[in-house]
Amino acid sequence: MNSLPLDEAVQSSDVAVISGIELSVVMPCLNEAETLATCIRKAQAAFQRADIAGEVIVADNGSNDGSQAIATDLGARVVAVSAKGYGNALMGGIAAAKGRYVVMGDSDDSYDFGDIPRFLEELRKGSDLVMGNRFRGGIQPTAMPLSHRYFGNPGLTALGKLFFGSPCGDFYCGMRGFSKAAYQRLDLRTTGMEFAPEMVVKSTLLKLRIAEVPTTLSPDGRSRPPHLRTWRDGWRTLRFFLLYSPRWLFLYPGAALMLLGVLAGAWLLPEPRRVGTVVFDVHTLLYAAIAVLLGFQAIAFAVFTKLFAISEGLHPPDALLDRLFQYITLEVGLVAGALLVVGGLLISVYAVHFWGTQNYGPLDMSHTFRLVIPGALFLILGVQGIFSSFFLSVLGMRRK
Repeated sequence: MNSLPLDEAVQSSDVAVISGIELSVVMPCLNEAETLATCIRKAQAAFQRADIAGEVIVADNGSNDGSQAIATDLGARVVAVSAKGYGNALMGGIAAAKGRYVVMGDSDDSYDFGDIPRFLEELRKGSDLVMGNRFRGGIQPTAMPLSHRYFGNPGLTALGKLFFGSPCGDFYCGMRGFSKAAYQRLDLRTTGMEFAPEMVVKSTLLKLRIAEVPTTLSPDGRSRPPHLRTWRDGWRTLRFFLLYSPRWLFLYPGAALMLLGVLAGAWLLPEPRRVGTVVFDVHTLLYAAIAVLLGFQAIAFAVFTKLFAISEGLHPPDALLDRLFQYITLEVGLVAGALLVVGGLLISVYAVHFWGTQNYGPLDMSHTFRLVIPGALFLILGVQGIFSSFFLSVLGMRRK
């Protein structure tokens, strides 16, 4: 990471020392007049009970129901955030926080802000991110739809563990705490509901110290439907996971396609193969070649995406990738691509020569295509390899 986040983190610590505030509780708000006062009072009671020097910040995202006045009357600090979106509201509130630590939680009275001391205790011990876990703390009846409780949340959490190695058992828990210094290092970019999973993913990728504490979930106290949309937001999280993990989106599927295509091609190249009453011939060989091409393209996209994500600060630097590029240079890629092109040309020339021996007349397609398909495959792979090498070199120049 560059030095800017660290400088900002130091400045945040200085602000915390000067203000005397240890903890800032940030609540995103969009027309939460029915429940906001309850949430603020619970947070303030937790401050008093645990002797915490804290503040409550209401990050208002354009409420028109009087939420701002409620927050101000109770002594909370209202931060107006004009840019719409859950992530935008939180980023605005966190940016204004004066505390060394931050605990964020929804202002719909579904989370118990009386649990604040649990989060602060782990932060004081040195954790960078402290996640709430509703499955450990208790979910009241009707507080979470059954589809979320038994399928959506466990499924997406399992994917988060698989894709990124995250230790979190409740990826979607909206109540969590973190140090302001760690937050600056994360450099979060998403402005919508993806803000929450991005925080967990980037904390895992940066190898920050992550802890979990049990917290409860109650039915929210609003009379209107929640902002969350099951299928839309579930897809947005899955999409985010895939875009943030080029291995699972491109690399693994591409490697599987290439391996399948190479194995099938090697099996079919010498002669047609019979399995029971089914004969596999050059038609299948053609699809095997297509699988190799698609697999190569997917692997190339995986590398492109990874390098771009690193250069844009979306991913931390990758030591393995850096080591690989000490050996896989532009020149190596150009030589490999040129060898494939030459191989394809030689096979193609031999295929034309064979056609000449038949007086350029009709040919046995089964025999001819066993020359034409590998020749065309080598030519295309070679050209793609050369172009990919140049593009990787451009991305590498940007990183340097």
